[in-house]
Amino acid sequence: MKAIDVHAHFSTEKGSAFRTPAEIEAAERVYKTAIKWKTDDQMGNDFLDASVLAILDGPLCKNINDLVENNNYISEMVSDHQNVFAGAWAHIPVHTGKEGLIELERCLRQLNMTGLVVNQIENHTGCNDPRFYPFYELCDELHAPVLINVGHSGTGAGLPGGGGLHLKHCSPLNVDDVAADFPNLTIIAGHPAWPWQDEMIAVLLHKPNVFNELHGWAPRYFSAELKKEIGGRLQDKIMFGSGYPLFSFERLFTEWKSLGLRDDVLEKVYLSNAQRILNIFKK
Repeated sequence: MKAIDVHAHFSTEKGSAFRTPAEIEAAERVYKTAIKWKTDDQMGNDFLDASVLAILDGPLCKNINDLVENNNYISEMVSDHQNVFAGAWAHIPVHTGKEGLIELERCLRQLNMTGLVVNQIENHTGCNDPRFYPFYELCDELHAPVLINVGHSGTGAGLPGGGGLHLKHCSPLNVDDVAADFPNLTIIAGHPAWPWQDEMIAVLLHKPNVFNELHGWAPRYFSAELKKEIGGRLQDKIMFGSGYPLFSFERLFTEWKSLGLRDDVLEKVYLSNAQRILNIFKK
């Protein structure tokens, strides 16, 4: 196994995060790639060929019935391809309230999902919104991690008005609030946090329960500050995330190698940090 991918998306039509023709067209334009649907097995083979063990993230379904159906599909995908998928993030929108909390508990207890993912911009609010706190309390109780996307988002990028989404909700300082209020909760910031990269570095250094996976960006575009800290003070806090299928593993591994990091640091980013932080078994 070359790497643990802490944040991969679906390349199947049923599991894709891109739900409309406009979203697909915008994603292809922003990421300069063609989105082509694959079967479940074809998708699994992409990870097998790359020697990658992944944690999956599905779309944010706004309707509770669609959410339940989608989580069942994600769980089946993981169960049917255990050689390449180690788990999945439960994507529960905050407006679902008590129904969403019940679904999160089902995902964690019955479907054996990894933890909760919070996409701040798609929820139209910061992760420090008090409505999220019952979800965090449940994750804290069950020792499940929470993944919170930060920084500039590809979601809505290129659409008129950014799809009505507000980047202000993506500040990593929102994560700092949650980490302070839930000191025993494992929190993983998703994405590089540009244009708030210095703030994200500060949170990572200040809060021992906050970590960072870097999906959704080509490493060549990481800021100079982030590149420096990955090889230094943050080498035990950074994890590999791909954003598959928008980036090929071949490209990502080539660009990670080009950063000039020591081999022992790359091993931490690719494998041992995730194994330690998320208690993922070794293969």
